[in-house]
Amino acid sequence: MAENRMRGPSKERLLNEAEILFAQKGFEGVSVREITRAAGCNLASVNYYFGNKENLYMEVFRYRWMPRAKRIHDNFRQSLQTQEPLSLSHIIQSLGMAFLRGPLCEEESRCHQQLMARELAQPTAALEMLAQEIMRPFFQELTDMLRPLVPEGLEESELMLGAMGIFAMILYFSFGRVAVTRLLGCEYDDALRNRLSEHIAGFAINGLKGLNKGKPDGA
Repeated sequence: MAENRMRGPSKERLLNEAEILFAQKGFEGVSVREITRAAGCNLASVNYYFGNKENLYMEVFRYRWMPRAKRIHDNFRQSLQTQEPLSLSHIIQSLGMAFLRGPLCEEESRCHQQLMARELAQPTAALEMLAQEIMRPFFQELTDMLRPLVPEGLEESELMLGAMGIFAMILYFSFGRVAVTRLLGCEYDDALRNRLSEHIAGFAINGLKGLNKGKPDGA
């Protein structure tokens, strides 16, 4: 894999190696020298192609992270085309599987998750770009799907929080897969992914019903 990354134009190599290093160490933990050395480029190449390290960091999200996020979202939308009419369970399970199994290979998924985790821990201008161009539009799309299927009278902010709660469960079971497998004592295979997506859907549906009452069922 390392040999493949060393092929192609210098700009592409810089983006490839910068993403890996930023995912491993965060923006502040990586120097331009490290990036150019890993990419096999001279030190001036970052300024030549990107202007500075900050711009390179933004381009990593724009041309590496965002296209992968869109692939996951497209995978989710495609899975919904197999069911008519849509149900809450199908929407939530399809969303879960788009992230738990989805179109990304293990290496892509790991780098994708690590890069976002670093950005959330130490936010930069990249987070606002992602919020505007990826996160807000997708959450709006998701809440629009959920709205006809949840109890009437649910406030928009509560529905958005409900969608974020669903997403939080999915991200935990995706990001925390090592801990999940150790706690459950099983492999992170398709059987477990299916089980997790069903669990998320069941838990979320009960939660959405409880939002209409202002408190969880049984509280």
